[in-house]
Amino acid sequence: MENESSNLKAGELDLINSYTRRTLKEDEVYAFSVVLCDNETDRDFERFSDSALKKLEKLFVGVTGVLDHDPKSNNQTARIFSCSAQEVSGKKTLDGRQYIRLSARAYMPRTESNRDFIMQLDSGIKKEVSVGCSIAKRICSICGCENGSCGHIRGRSYDGEVCYKILDEPTDAYEWSFVAIPAQRAAGVIKSYNKGENGVDIEERLFSGEAESFTVDEMNVIAEKFRMLQEKAADGEVYRRRLEADINKLVAFSLPQLKRDVLDFITSKMNAAQLENLKKALSERRENNTPIKPQLVAAVKNTGTDNNAFKNI
Repeated sequence: MENESSNLKAGELDLINSYTRRTLKEDEVYAFSVVLCDNETDRDFERFSDSALKKLEKLFVGVTGVLDHDPKSNNQTARIFSCSAQEVSGKKTLDGRQYIRLSARAYMPRTESNRDFIMQLDSGIKKEVSVGCSIAKRICSICGCENGSCGHIRGRSYDGEVCYKILDEPTDAYEWSFVAIPAQRAAGVIKSYNKGENGVDIEERLFSGEAESFTVDEMNVIAEKFRMLQEKAADGEVYRRRLEADINKLVAFSLPQLKRDVLDFITSKMNAAQLENLKKALSERRENNTPIKPQLVAAVKNTGTDNNAFKNI
């Protein structure tokens, strides 16, 4: 996930500061986007109704995120400052309904103690989330009865139709948690806050082939994203050339018999991590001052003797 502290939209810092005791500056805040839940049937054979998601968008504003649904104060990690139920253009649920997800923006302070957690968010380690809320109705998908009065069991098939429960009329939203395996497959931190005027991810629409529907402002967002990617690619190319130059010098010491064109072919197939690993191995070899010998060349031990030992006297 990218550093989004400098990508706060107009008014977002004011929303964040409505929850703080003192006014925070933009560089003191780390903000990120997260999908809390959606209207797709989950691993527990339950799904939220569309109206439930609409009610939850209000209930989750201001709610804190914790770890593994453990409501201890030292497990609090972030707080939601905005939330909305969004229809994702062109996407359907598995049973053909319009796909809707509950997306939120959350923040945490940039502190020394939060640095590792932010890195885990950026690297995608901390991603999956699950919600904790109270629901008044659980409606059977088979017969429409409420709260288990019909006897149909979730996950079982009845005349070829799998039973699930529709979660409706939420009454409270008390927490959302970072978890290892969420009930809802799509729930989790999403990579960037690239929302267009309709609340849908701009990148998602771009890759779905809906470019003709972009507004001027949305095209500006895409252009800025492309510019940032070009800068990162240029930086990566510079770093790669440095790695390759260092490897060429190390190989000249360790494997002088290896031709340059062969080495160039080998390194061209490697990614940055593999080049770093090769450089490290060659550097360690050089520190030990032991040039690599071809494995097929047998070492001949000089015993200091001659053929006279085998002559008949």
